[in-house]
Amino acid sequence: MTTRPRKSRKPDWKPGLAVAVAAVIVLPPFFRSHPVLSVTVTTLVVLGATTWFALRLRAGRIEAERQAGRDRAIEVTDGMTGPEFEQWTARLLRRSGCRDVEVVGGTGDAGADVVAWTPGGKRVVVQCKRHVRKITSPDVQRFGGVFHYHRADVALLIATTTFTEPAQRIAAGVGILLVDRTALAEWARTNVPPLPLSR
Repeated sequence: MTTRPRKSRKPDWKPGLAVAVAAVIVLPPFFRSHPVLSVTVTTLVVLGATTWFALRLRAGRIEAERQAGRDRAIEVTDGMTGPEFEQWTARLLRRSGCRDVEVVGGTGDAGADVVAWTPGGKRVVVQCKRHVRKITSPDVQRFGGVFHYHRADVALLIATTTFTEPAQRIAAGVGILLVDRTALAEWARTNVPPLPLSR
């Protein structure tokens, strides 16, 4: 069972609010006394803010593309923790066209690590196994309630290793789709998901 990654601290908004309040009080009289200067300053502020946002968006897109490039090699998962692998899987689902992708793994997750919706509107529930050992039938059995408890339309058990034959038989019997290391490597490389996700 994995634990949730720590949330980053939210930025303190109080200094920004204080500056905004001061600006509302001080600037209007100044602008009335200096109309030309006020227009110039306002124009520069708007241009500066627009440029800053554009640069941030561009930097975000560039970083997302770099991250996607790194994520395409299955070997990057070998040094990951469980929560890191869940985040990696979530990014893979997004690149594959899924929407509303959310990492939910943690205490009390009842087997669900990532949930998402396919382009066709199906609810996907994923359990992530970042293991070296083979995944056995008890591992699959513990995920067996995914359709009832999590109301999954598609249940994926994704592993960085392989599955034993009994595990494969149980999964086939209950309708869980198994994605082993070989299939996962191909999925990550091509962004083409297993068949149920494409519907």
